[in-house]
Amino acid sequence: MKRRAFIATLGGAAAWPVVARGQQTERVRRVGVLMALGADDPESKARVTAFVQGLAQLGWIIGQNVQVDYRWALNFDDVHRYVAELVALAPDVILTHSSATVAPLLQATRTVPIVFTLIVDPVGAGYVDSLAHPGGNATGFTIHEYAIGAKWLELLKQIAPTVTRVAVIRDPAIAAGTGMFGAIQSVASSFGVELNPVGVREGGDIERAITAFARSSNGGLIVTGSVPASANRELIVALAARHRLPAVYFTRYFVTGGGLISYGPDYVDEFRLAAGYVDRILKGEKPADLPVQAPTKYEMVLNLKTAKALGIDIPATVYARADEVIE
Repeated sequence: MKRRAFIATLGGAAAWPVVARGQQTERVRRVGVLMALGADDPESKARVTAFVQGLAQLGWIIGQNVQVDYRWALNFDDVHRYVAELVALAPDVILTHSSATVAPLLQATRTVPIVFTLIVDPVGAGYVDSLAHPGGNATGFTIHEYAIGAKWLELLKQIAPTVTRVAVIRDPAIAAGTGMFGAIQSVASSFGVELNPVGVREGGDIERAITAFARSSNGGLIVTGSVPASANRELIVALAARHRLPAVYFTRYFVTGGGLISYGPDYVDEFRLAAGYVDRILKGEKPADLPVQAPTKYEMVLNLKTAKALGIDIPATVYARADEVIE
């Protein structure tokens, strides 16, 4: 679907004010949405669709009583430009995801309410005072704790016991990138593996780093959550296949795109849940009083076709735990 057609399905921004004037019985509320992925990205479409459906279930209909202003930020410059644009619109609330967008938003405003999703450690990053009492203008949903890194490494060793070298793909520019690598590093010796951090920012850097890593044997990958990893997921999956590297990913859309296995929360579900917090803020509640919530739904997704291509025989114990198996 083309970007223009996609936006039209959500209620084209140009049409919303006109429709609103014709149907308005109360003040039309304004919601900003800042996405750190492209409008044409299937994952963006799934997340935004879930959010819009969640709003509709709560009585917020685009073009009637709410207007949504979208911005799609694909790089650092886009993020800061769109942050300024959205804050200047003085929306009632802004929905966003990842540290790549939350940090700049909080630098730009301490008054506009912000609902975030997909954040690892909002307290450590300084986005909220505490999970129970955020205390400022931001609240939302965490994605997982750092301890999940140990589970990823354990899973990698279960499906590929001969792995002794692991490249951890992370974004060192965000606190979660450093924190997640540290969590995996704390248990690496107990699994008998040597870690190699791989910073992700640009596609060329990723390809050079993984190609160099793959020159030695017994290697595997762990891909941690970040905007650059998501934006370059097709490249990362292709490199893992080309160099025959077993890889564990942080979310399912890597595996549906050809990756081996993933374990983590349901990202799309967080956007559906976020609609509930946006609803509560639009009805007068303050982000400072809304506790940050942890995910309740985790899923393991396994691609058997990829396993066969890599010559990996998936253990029965892992197969039995998979929530979804791609043949």
